[in-house]
Amino acid sequence: MSLTTQINTPSPIVLSIAGSDSGGGAGIQADIKAISATGGYACSVVTALTAQNTQGVSGIFPISGEFIEQQLDAVFTDLNVVAVKIGMLSDSGIIRAVASKIKQYAPKYLVLDPVMVTRNGDLLLEDSAIETLKSELFPLADVITPNLPEAAALIESDIPNDENVMNSMVDKLRGLGAKNVLLKGGFLQHESNSTDLFITEHQVIRLSTPRIITKNTHGTGCSLSSAIASYLAQGFQLGEAVSLAKQYITEALKQADKLQIGQGHGPVNHFFALHK
Repeated sequence: MSLTTQINTPSPIVLSIAGSDSGGGAGIQADIKAISATGGYACSVVTALTAQNTQGVSGIFPISGEFIEQQLDAVFTDLNVVAVKIGMLSDSGIIRAVASKIKQYAPKYLVLDPVMVTRNGDLLLEDSAIETLKSELFPLADVITPNLPEAAALIESDIPNDENVMNSMVDKLRGLGAKNVLLKGGFLQHESNSTDLFITEHQVIRLSTPRIITKNTHGTGCSLSSAIASYLAQGFQLGEAVSLAKQYITEALKQADKLQIGQGHGPVNHFFALHK
């Protein structure tokens, strides 16, 4: 392949619609790192500002729905966005604004990480906003990527404590309206493996890797969903994209302790491949 051909190859552009993390470990910042590390070109629309570090969130400043729409128009009218990853959306108005623009511009792929629950189990969205998320955005998503507390909140059940209970959630998760669901089992800390269930219309694919013991897990979910979107933008089928993203985040966790960032839960090592 000639240099000219390489230059003229369309870039796999991925848009992250999410909140900003001032500590750099999660949110928009993690999305940009994960998309870049996995071969995509990242652009962004910020939905909220957070005062945040490795020890927690001390403040959230939502961006207006009108300005979020202005950002989306600016990106979509100029860039050939192939895949979109959606993260933190703080209220019903913002959810509706984003859904309207997704319908208007119809990107090829949509990956939705329903950021709803804090590490401590506190809900970030009011019940009405959760219902808006389910009705407005889930039907547009190629895959949603809830962790166990988020999945439990979505189907109004108890948080699973083992893989058997995860499997019992499959039918209700299929009923949420998204085309596919990746149920993340990372919260089962007592299990020796970290097992996710990739739930399609007709099957459940078990993705399991040895659990990585590290406190540096900040931004894991953001990075995983962004990596899925990045691989989709590069032409991989959804099942392949999910599998590759799982491999990527596993390695980023393996290499996380090489970073010394902050005094709390540090970030995963997004650019591990550069430091081997």
